[in-house]
Amino acid sequence: MVRTPLTPWERERGERFGALLREARGDRSMVEVAAVAGVSAETLRKIETGRAPTPAFFTIAALAFALGLSLDELAAACVLPADGGHGEALSA
Repeated sequence: MVRTPLTPWERERGERFGALLREARGDRSMVEVAAVAGVSAETLRKIETGRAPTPAFFTIAALAFALGLSLDELAAACVLPADGGHGEALSA
């Protein structure tokens, strides 16, 4: 299966999502948060750095739980400003 290249919007959304996770993680280690979420520390590292900008829904949900965030908070934080030309949240 060939994946279509990510659009600039998808890359930016992934960067916003990663930054939000890093901020929410605070002083906790990647290993600690990843363990609570049931994902690998490498997966969390890739998401936080934007190298995995489109994580699976259940990965997002598990990280939200581990960090005490709601899915609504995550979606709202990843919407581009109105001048970005998109009114989309985390939809594909």
